[in-house]
Amino acid sequence: MRVLGIETSCDETGVAVYDTAHPGSAGLRAHAVYSQIALHAEYGGVVPELASRDHVRKLLPLVRQTLAEAGLGVNDIDGVAYTAGPGLVGALLVGAGVARSLAWALDKPAIGVHHMEGHLLAPLMEDDPPDPPFVALLVSGGHTQLVAVDAIGRYRLLGETLDDAAGEAFDKTAKMMGLPYPGGPQLAALAETGKPGAYKFSRPMTDRPGLDFSFSGLKTQVLLAWRGSDHSDTTRADIARGFEDAVVDTLAIKCERALDAAGCNVLVVAGGVGANKRLRAKLAESAAKRGGRVCFPRPALCTDNGAMIAFAGALRLQAGQRDDAQVHVVPRWDMASLSTVAPPL
Repeated sequence: MRVLGIETSCDETGVAVYDTAHPGSAGLRAHAVYSQIALHAEYGGVVPELASRDHVRKLLPLVRQTLAEAGLGVNDIDGVAYTAGPGLVGALLVGAGVARSLAWALDKPAIGVHHMEGHLLAPLMEDDPPDPPFVALLVSGGHTQLVAVDAIGRYRLLGETLDDAAGEAFDKTAKMMGLPYPGGPQLAALAETGKPGAYKFSRPMTDRPGLDFSFSGLKTQVLLAWRGSDHSDTTRADIARGFEDAVVDTLAIKCERALDAAGCNVLVVAGGVGANKRLRAKLAESAAKRGGRVCFPRPALCTDNGAMIAFAGALRLQAGQRDDAQVHVVPRWDMASLSTVAPPL
């Protein structure tokens, strides 16, 4: 089954084709992402109306480009998957409208995909994917969650952030230190040149039981350190390193606890922060120590993309799930409400 995936939940327009006839990474026939970073940089954050309008401009050309790269015509598609939520309602409606229109015109099935399920399943597109049960760390600009995956579509929330997500904390910390938008990747790059231990920040909520996160206090510590510093490039890099180490250690500690609570040794990591080099190294080291395994998607599939939507949609379409012809999106959507995906017969 060749599935066209469309992602328009926020500020990236993503399109991909996934072919279930080819397992693992070979199934991804083509994918393309257009980022709106330059559009929103002037405002220091995403402007929903501008995001929606840019999706309108970019989506159809990106669909044509992706199909051409896959060597397919539009009539070769067997199904269409699109992000139905969570996300910005206007942006979601652009992708849903195009996807439903294509499916109706081609008389093909279509299905709305949960954005975070797409992220969670992205590592399963790689070669030698893990089978459930496993624990997933979903860590991005909008979400930081630990999820027990008992089966595809059967998810139990183990812990989540009580305030900012990890990626959001990266962005806000970078902004307070004067780094350009989007600040998270800039701060991570700067931390590479920082001196380990020059600034030591707390590992929030690791001194008590539980699997929830909180990064607001850590941001305050960084702000106070920055205000009291000389604001030199060296100091900025050292503070960035201290902040990144605190976030990475906190995530690693909570992942260890989650694996113990779930009684398994397989961890899946997805979302934009999952591309962070230091986080990957730390979690790989932890997995080796406990004789377990940690699985990541390739860095290009950590940020929002159509490939994860095509793949997640393909699993559900293969299982016989379909949506009706209504253009329907869910800006707030609990992943625990999803139905289990039965394996194809």
